[in-house]
Amino acid sequence: MTERMKINGAELVVEAYGPEDAPAMIVHHGAPGLGSRAEPARSFGGFADRLRVIVFDARGSGESSDDEPFTHEQWVADVDAIRERFGYERIVMAGGSYGGFIAMEYAIAHPDRVDALVLRDTAADTAHDHLAVRRARTTDRTVIPEWAIERIGTGRFESNEQLREYWAAILPLYDHDHDPARDAAKLAATRFHYRTHNAAFGQNMPRYDLKPKLPSITCPTLVTVGRHDWRTPVPASRAIADLIPDARLVVFENSGHSPQLEEPELFQRVVRDFLTSAGIA
Repeated sequence: MTERMKINGAELVVEAYGPEDAPAMIVHHGAPGLGSRAEPARSFGGFADRLRVIVFDARGSGESSDDEPFTHEQWVADVDAIRERFGYERIVMAGGSYGGFIAMEYAIAHPDRVDALVLRDTAADTAHDHLAVRRARTTDRTVIPEWAIERIGTGRFESNEQLREYWAAILPLYDHDHDPARDAAKLAATRFHYRTHNAAFGQNMPRYDLKPKLPSITCPTLVTVGRHDWRTPVPASRAIADLIPDARLVVFENSGHSPQLEEPELFQRVVRDFLTSAGIA
């Protein structure tokens, strides 16, 4: 099912997979202004055999409308409105990269509505961002232009065209096994919303720090990360797992920023085992 829904004053494109009477999983994509529901649909759609998997383009991304504000509070409110629209009291909340920020924020804001939390290649603060800049400067895969390196995590873009050039420049860093053809396909499939990206990284991230609140998350939590993730490296995920009580950390040894796509069979098995242990039918 694909539907355009009016959510909190914005028009969001929402897709749902799996049985309507199954437990629900809402998955938030990453990369505001660059990401879309396509990645979580591909990554988590396989769980529709046992869950109602709901994915969507967040406001200011993909095919959804560009209605502000582009804040964590608003994106969390949109998730909750989608949950309510589908009629679920409780959900499994999932998110990767920036989507992981929103997933954690949702679990903190609505602890009574989250049965389990699944995180992928994310972070609780910006303490490890300098490592991403270092990796971009020292990679032997390609030469990243200095203007692009200087804009990593800053939200300083003047147009969709400039954001596109930036995305093309840094794409080679994401996967453990680099495939230029795959990068080209990702670039061609991306819809660019530079104002969203600027708000996310220029306004939201400078004050982003969830570490003091993570111990309040009491639901079963799975933290996954690729060993070779350049953007949100293993120490960022380890910090999350250390602060959330009884969280489980799984490192995927042959992955970069997307183990759900680079080691899909193992990722599916790890998540299924976690959901079973969490009592999700």
